[in-house]
Amino acid sequence: MAFHSPQDTALQAVSAGYKKSRTPLGALLILGFLAGAFIAIGFLLDIRVTATMPAEWGGLRTFIGASVFPIGLVLTLIAGGELLTGNMMTLPMALFSRRIGAGALIKNWGLVTLANFAGSLAVAYGFGHFLGLAEGDFLATTVSIAQHKVQADFWHALVSGIGCNWLVCLAVWLGYASKDVAGKIFGIWFPVMAFVAIGFQHVVANMFVVPAAIFTGAVTWGEYLPNFIAVFIGNAIGGALFVGLAYHVAYRPNDSLDAVVEAPAAQGEAAVDASRAAATRAKRSTAAAETQSARRA
Repeated sequence: MAFHSPQDTALQAVSAGYKKSRTPLGALLILGFLAGAFIAIGFLLDIRVTATMPAEWGGLRTFIGASVFPIGLVLTLIAGGELLTGNMMTLPMALFSRRIGAGALIKNWGLVTLANFAGSLAVAYGFGHFLGLAEGDFLATTVSIAQHKVQADFWHALVSGIGCNWLVCLAVWLGYASKDVAGKIFGIWFPVMAFVAIGFQHVVANMFVVPAAIFTGAVTWGEYLPNFIAVFIGNAIGGALFVGLAYHVAYRPNDSLDAVVEAPAAQGEAAVDASRAAATRAKRSTAAAETQSARRA
């Protein structure tokens, strides 16, 4: 399976953040809704697969559920979607490379949060509650997961959020790194499976499972709000600092991205190719000028 070097992957991440900051409002909200729904469907699948398994299976039961959950991020990255947790890495990388301003980042995060919540809530109510797919024989699992999340204190939820989005953003990173669909799926699957199996908290996934329990009366919105804030902050730290800033400092993608500003429609490999071509032209021009100066001397 062909893949990009980490340096080229960093260029793609910055380019993706730059493009996301300029996505038209309508498209942003639609893609955000879809991403929230995709993550919710992955969580619903996890519950449906594991809820009726024997408790004696222990870790194997957890692993099986974690193995099916990644469908949400696979759909988001390959079919298309705007997911808050992934944007917590790409938008900061564009910010660190001085391709966007802080206002653009805040606006994107705010709108995508609302759109993700709408998509997650639609699945939680429509599929989980109205159709009863998260209730009945599956209710105990849904409520147990939701209560476990909201009962975590602020600092434990925050640190859990850091661990979660460190892995989720690495999954996004590996998705950008691969050059083919199969490679992207494998790259996405492993880190997402790991965060679910470990039990870290994901702000968008919680937008599904906690409301699903709220609709049954087992949890309240007041209990959910502190969890949302803590996990949001933790996810932001995990994505922006543990992945975005770390790779920005390591690879300095801003040194090779001059062409991205001139090509706002470019994304992914196209932006990398445009950036590399511009850098090559600049080096050739400099070398030619130095050669001419040397000849005159």
